[in-house]
Amino acid sequence: MIALHDLLSAVDEATLLDAPVCRDGSELLDRAAFRARVAVLIARVQTQGAQRYALCIDDPFDFACALFALFACGKEPVLPANATPGYLADLADAYDAMLTDADLPPFTRHASANTAEAHASRSPYVIDPQAPLTLYTSGSSGSPKPIRKTLAQFNAEVHTLEKQWGALIGDATMLASVPHHHIYGLLFRVLWPLAAGRAFDRAISIEPLHLQSRIEQCGATVVVSTPAQLSRWPALPGFASLTPAPRAFFSSGGPLALEAAQRYAAAYGAAPLEIYGSTETGGIAWRRQDQTDAWQPVTGVEIRRDDDGALSVRSPHLDHPGWHRTDDQIACDAHGRFRLQGRLDRVLKLDGKRVSLPELEARLALHPYVAQAALVPLEGASRERVGALVALTEAGSEALRDEGRVLLARTLRRHLAAYFDVVVLPRHWRFRLGLPFDARGKLPVSAVAAAFAARAEGFEVLAEARSGDTLHYELRVPPTLMHFAGHFPGLPILPGVVQVDWAVRLAADHLPAVRAVAWIDRLKFMAPVSPGAALKLTLAHDAARRRVQFAYRLDGRECASGVIVYREPV
Repeated sequence: MIALHDLLSAVDEATLLDAPVCRDGSELLDRAAFRARVAVLIARVQTQGAQRYALCIDDPFDFACALFALFACGKEPVLPANATPGYLADLADAYDAMLTDADLPPFTRHASANTAEAHASRSPYVIDPQAPLTLYTSGSSGSPKPIRKTLAQFNAEVHTLEKQWGALIGDATMLASVPHHHIYGLLFRVLWPLAAGRAFDRAISIEPLHLQSRIEQCGATVVVSTPAQLSRWPALPGFASLTPAPRAFFSSGGPLALEAAQRYAAAYGAAPLEIYGSTETGGIAWRRQDQTDAWQPVTGVEIRRDDDGALSVRSPHLDHPGWHRTDDQIACDAHGRFRLQGRLDRVLKLDGKRVSLPELEARLALHPYVAQAALVPLEGASRERVGALVALTEAGSEALRDEGRVLLARTLRRHLAAYFDVVVLPRHWRFRLGLPFDARGKLPVSAVAAAFAARAEGFEVLAEARSGDTLHYELRVPPTLMHFAGHFPGLPILPGVVQVDWAVRLAADHLPAVRAVAWIDRLKFMAPVSPGAALKLTLAHDAARRRVQFAYRLDGRECASGVIVYREPV
């Protein structure tokens, strides 16, 4: 291990310059190439007067080089959570200049070698161990919240990670499906490998077939991902046949569903290593659900339960030696571990009754039909109600297909009624294959609330389930849908072309290749669809023939069907 602030120093050049940094396809970029690239960027940054730089660089190697170039120049890096124009406009006062992929000079091995020679003859770049770095996370209001940390805090954390799992990982290459603009990706994908002399992959790995191709190039690997990605992968081709098997799967950003953890344990002999923490605290604890559902504090971190149940943390990853209080509620066990019991700051008063949304979610998740649940307050015409967005287990999906959405919601309400007053129970239910976690593995309140509104295409998705290669949907057709205007006056019906478009779009959500539609075959319309209708839609995928058969049913009878034929990928 090397201290992060020593990455550009000339200490032990003979043993450190050939340390791996990044795998770029079949090439391996070493620390000499890294330092040379940093030197090029230092020369560029030194000529500019800005002090605070927003780093909006997607390439992880160039990102790492630009980050340490800014540190070496005494500049302050600012890491926006994303680079969308609206988001950056909201942060306009937080930075003086921006660095993007397009702002950097091209990187070539030849230029790198020449710069490395020049770099070897000069004094090493000195980086202040207390150099500041600002990240942004969503606050309780959903608006961007700055978290200012120092390089020393990150250095303490990567050394903790190496103590905890360095022996397990060894010389493995870090493959990732997470961005590096947030603390989890920044630590696990970039900073930890840099300090440990371990390579990270330049490409992002988002599905098992791509993972397999990278494993063939890299050999020993570790996968850094999120619960949303890891829960999806077992259903994709190639999941159980990654060879050689990754030495570990890391997951962070939220709890991984037990069902998903069990699938990894069955396929690879161990469930993913889940990391619990926050941008403010860094890593706090870890668990492997094939061993226990309790969280074990990471090396060097102390935890305690306050009188109101809140978790407090004392950690070398903080900027002070005292205790840091979180909004997470915990229950401790006799072995120094703890279990999360939701957040303390999500309490509503409904019809005069106080209710904790985390407590509702936790009780709901105990039902065998529920893999994960997220509750959100919904503003109605007269009073506030709670909406439940539920990711179903296989048993739950089967119940949805056999009994329907209404009966499934009644079953879950009865389950909750054993613990809560009926006035606080969810009145609105949406069922999904998975919850809408973002790229950081977070579950934005806005994304949960959006599940109770119409999609941009106009329809509302009330429920979705899967059986083998077939997707099952329940859709609501809002009476105010613009497609009814003029079609037809006095007798509005949903145009057939809209029904075909909806089927294509829903199929493409899970099968991106379907976006390249070749033609529609065997198209039939048997019954009209009126405003306010509740449609059932099935999408049966035939991968070998590149076809998706769709069928709409209304009140138990078929009203439209056809076959979407899509083109072979180029």
